[in-house]
Parts: sequence; C-alpha cells; structure tokens
Amino acid sequence: MDGRVKQIGLDPCTYGTHSMRLTKATLIYKRTKNLRAVQLLLGHAKLESTVRYLGIEVDDALEMAEETDI
Repeated sequence: MDGRVKQIGLDPCTYGTHSMRLTKATLIYKRTKNLRAVQLLLGHAKLESTVRYLGIEVDDALEMAEETDI
C-alpha cells in the first residue's frame, strides 16, 4: 500500500495504510451517518469499537445506529 501512496505523490510517512483506512471510514460515516455500515466495512465485531475508532460520541452514535436500517 505504501508504494501506491508514493505513486500518487503523497509522503508515505504521513499517509500510511491506517490513516487512509480511517479517512475513508470517516468520510463514509459523515456522508451516510450509517454507523452499522461503517462497522461492517471495517470488520469490527462490536459497534463500540467502531464508535471509538471514529472518535465520535458514544450516546449519539448508538442512537443513530438504532435509527438506521441496512
């Protein structure tokens, strides 16, 4: 993955695999507010792990997840 980062002109020390994974998950969450979908994409077994990973408020996230069907 770092080779691809370098190919598109990004510094691999700044933009690694993890930062790109977090950015993509964050963008999907911001656009859809579908926490469960992000959980599935990330492969997290627990919704709480996804909430912590995204750095969002637990109560708000759980409320939104309960209101969202996939």
